[in-house]
Amino acid sequence: MSDAIVIGAGPNGLVAANVLADAGWQVDVLEGQAEPGGAVRSDRGVHPGYVHDVFSSFYPLAMASPAIGGLDLEKHGLRWSHAPTVLAHPLPDGRCATLHRGAAATCAGLESTFGGADAGAWQRLSQLWDELDPHLLRTLFTPFPPVKAGAATAARIRAAGGLRALRFLTLPVRRLAQEEFTQPGAGLLLAGCALHADMLPEGVGSAAFGWLMAMLGQQVGWPVPVGGASALTGALVRRLESLGGRVHCGAPVVEVIVRGGRALGVRTVDGRAYRAHRAVLADVPAPALYGSLVGWEHLPPRTAEDLRRFQWDFSTLKVDWALDGAIPWAAPAAADAGTVHLGADLDELSDYALQLTTGRLPRRPFALLGQMTTADPARSPAGTESAWAYTHVPQKIKDDLGPDAITGRWDTREAHAMAERVEDQVERFAPGFKDRIVARRILTPPILQSLNPSLVGGAINGGTTALHQQLVFRPVPGTGRPETPVTGLYLASSSAHPGGGVHGACGANAARAALRSHRLLAGRILSPGLAATQRLLSGPREKHI
Repeated sequence: MSDAIVIGAGPNGLVAANVLADAGWQVDVLEGQAEPGGAVRSDRGVHPGYVHDVFSSFYPLAMASPAIGGLDLEKHGLRWSHAPTVLAHPLPDGRCATLHRGAAATCAGLESTFGGADAGAWQRLSQLWDELDPHLLRTLFTPFPPVKAGAATAARIRAAGGLRALRFLTLPVRRLAQEEFTQPGAGLLLAGCALHADMLPEGVGSAAFGWLMAMLGQQVGWPVPVGGASALTGALVRRLESLGGRVHCGAPVVEVIVRGGRALGVRTVDGRAYRAHRAVLADVPAPALYGSLVGWEHLPPRTAEDLRRFQWDFSTLKVDWALDGAIPWAAPAAADAGTVHLGADLDELSDYALQLTTGRLPRRPFALLGQMTTADPARSPAGTESAWAYTHVPQKIKDDLGPDAITGRWDTREAHAMAERVEDQVERFAPGFKDRIVARRILTPPILQSLNPSLVGGAINGGTTALHQQLVFRPVPGTGRPETPVTGLYLASSSAHPGGGVHGACGANAARAALRSHRLLAGRILSPGLAATQRLLSGPREKHI
């Protein structure tokens, strides 16, 4: 019998398992796929000489997160690598905005390309980050309400300008760019970062999200694991196993076993039951847990109504390339960047985001492109490039604004048509790019979901990042914490606060909630009536599994 069962061996599940194992718990992790990692995996499926990350690639949140940083994964073989430049956003006129590790380098680039006024404005934004760090990140990563970290952040906000600083955190990124910058470069850096999530440049809080990602890039970079994303997963697994934990792959969980309002264990697709003496932690999307793994009869009536309103983020289509040479950027500064954002101007980015929101497939997709060999030379032979780009698409396509009549069936024709649309966008900023392609892989939304069932419809953030589904509204109103209506069951996925990204905080928060609950129970065990509760939790229920 295990102390805890963790459903899913994605980064959140593996972080949760490690936190529990550190506390001396015996932990079993059950993963439905043939290998662990969830959306943190790499392979040689495009070309045998090239390593490609199948899903996620760059990990600033992992580098900054106390949940992952506290695990000392470098002791278990993890090594990080950085591109010379964190991020680039080329413009059609040949100029290029670049983000660097260190505010001074970013400001120098902005000043030389876009002028001293914009460099000064960027310096002020960087100074605000310095004034709020590290309390802001702690506030974001801890369960809601973040009492200690929140109080510290509030004090820092008062010191940093009070209502003016608070107003900044609510601004749309378009409005921030209009107020602070005279040229397009700096605003595009922030707007492109905001579009990593499903936030319109006109959306409330999009400036804060873009600023957060940019400032993390300056502070810790956007690093990649040496050798591929699977190296991060491998380090998490090895650490867990060194503590006695176990990962079982090819073991899809189909039921959380609930008796008397308490989670007792799980059942896998082959009918095998796994007993959890203390807790079950679910690194699965909220809609896959409530009403599916846990029957509605075990949940409050309002849960079904709340889940009906759960909103997924946009779908994703990703193209991987093996290139026989570096990408021939028209703006030379883009060549050294690990990540390159592709969109002509802020209006094009806004049009793209609005079209997605209204179910229309953009003619010119905004694309995030990764130059992986630039970031980690181990990814492909010298002189070549392992590269990818992804773009968001509507979950349900009502209309295609391009020439290809793509409907969302994502058959071979539609997949190739959309991949060529992405390649046209790259070619627009790097003439001759297509001539460098040796091999290509197209990952449509259905393929992404088949490779990782948690990426429902190709959604990569576990649900929208919009304000109406964050904080106490994530995944449904009144939560914001990993506890669920079932005693001993905890939501440990990105559907829980603080949401998507490879930071492990959702898993760590769930693990600490389980530990806290067990300590409270243990502390009360000698009080009158608790002996009967202990007998109820340990003995008779074994017969039901």
